[in-house]
Order: sequence, then C-alpha cells, then structure tokens
Amino acid sequence: MKEVYEFLKVRTQINYVATVNGDLPSNRPFGDPVLFDNKIYVITNKQKNVSRQLSKNNHACIVACDGEEWVRVDCELIDDSDNIEAKKAMMEEFDWMEEAGYTLDNPNFQVLYIANAKATIADSDGNISATYEF
Repeated sequence: MKEVYEFLKVRTQINYVATVNGDLPSNRPFGDPVLFDNKIYVITNKQKNVSRQLSKNNHACIVACDGEEWVRVDCELIDDSDNIEAKKAMMEEFDWMEEAGYTLDNPNFQVLYIANAKATIADSDGNISATYEF
C-alpha cells in the first residue's frame, strides 16, 4: 500500500478517479492523497457529482502516470466523513482547505479511503513491475 501511496502522492500529485455515472464512466482529476490510520484518503465535496456517483456505486478506478510508469488502482472508495480525526489529518496536510470551506463543521466536507484495492504499476509498454492488494 505504501508504494501505491508514494506513487500517487510523490511521483504524480494529480490522479484521475473514474466512477460510474448511471451506465457511463465518469473521470476527473483529484489532488494529493493523505496516508492516515494505515489507509489512503482522498477528499471531495458532497455537492459534487463524484460524491453522488460514489454514494450509488462506490467502485472506482484511480490512474496516474509519472511519465515513465503508470499506476491503476481498482478499488472501493469508502465514505468516512464521520471520522473527525481523518478530517483533521487532511486539514493538517493542506493549508488551503479551510479557506476553501473545508471546515470540521461543514457537512459537505467528505473524506473517503481506498479499500479492497488491486493496484498495478507498469511501464508504457505494459510491463508490470508490481502488483498490490490492500
């Protein structure tokens, strides 16, 4: 799991999260994840389409590329928005959050963690260098 986190956090910074929108795929960029309580967390706002899509079907695929290798993480994104400590960890990591309206009492501040993940790291030719399950 830590190798996948480092790929998403250090090697790329921008990750693309695909979800299901009805019967169509939907994809968007996400920022840095945070490692907290031995889980990889991401944030969003409950007003966004991604949040509504994940509430109906929490299966997602996260993809990122560093120019030499790519990672694909097939997973579930689990809503953990009642976890105040996870929210605090996010806010400690990113100083822009409070100014953007992500406060602990904001009901739209959503934290999600990656679960039931199958991750693959490979080069542009498709040669797999590592696989992980967590």
